[in-house]
Amino acid sequence: MAIEVTKQIYKPSMTVGQVYARAYGSTVLPMPVGNVLELGLEHSEDVQTQEDMTAIGGGTHAEVRRVKEVKIKAKFADLNVINLARSVLGTVESIEAGTEADEPHVATLGGLLPLQHISPTAVVLKKGATAAAAAVVDMAGNYEVRPEGVFLLADAADVASADKLWVSYSYGEYAAIEALTTKAVELELIFGGLNEADSGNPVVVNIFRASQGITKNLTLIGKGFNALDVEGTVLMDPTKSGAGISRYYRTRMG
Repeated sequence: MAIEVTKQIYKPSMTVGQVYARAYGSTVLPMPVGNVLELGLEHSEDVQTQEDMTAIGGGTHAEVRRVKEVKIKAKFADLNVINLARSVLGTVESIEAGTEADEPHVATLGGLLPLQHISPTAVVLKKGATAAAAAVVDMAGNYEVRPEGVFLLADAADVASADKLWVSYSYGEYAAIEALTTKAVELELIFGGLNEADSGNPVVVNIFRASQGITKNLTLIGKGFNALDVEGTVLMDPTKSGAGISRYYRTRMG
């Protein structure tokens, strides 16, 4: 019976679970964001007090407490395209697989030819004043193909610095994320939690409207797993109304 749940005293908490998100106001289904290492809400108050001046010794005569803000903090373990784009205020472009013909470059031995697309395959490097008149350069002893482009060996036998080079190649589909190109997103979040300290009973938290700020750090090289630390603010949802109905978040537990 529901009344029995409200009377429970023993209720230790250690929760795990799934986090789902969708743009605030969207009608599409909330989608899982992947492994979330940390998720929490932090409340701060504006406290106004009035001193008790009626007697020796002082004290507080009156106090008013109002919630100043509710912060949400999360640590995302999965740096998928959506999480990364939201965390760097970025826009995403889906690049279809294709080919590039005679992309122009100028040689510097021991340097990288940064190609327009990543993970090139079937690479053909040519050298010459024009693409039409260029001759093919053998890979062996001259260059290496890398995900970021074509690396010219410092002791390349058939290429000299300042040579005009032309690169043709194929590439697979990929996503390009342009950082700092949009405003902070507002999300509706659902935490589908399970309380490991209480027989796996459910703890479901609905955060109706929250902003997500830019990640504090974006580790590119490190000794451990990378993660995205983000913060935001729980905002008032004007679509919620009624006595005893929160306009911010709701917790349901079994």
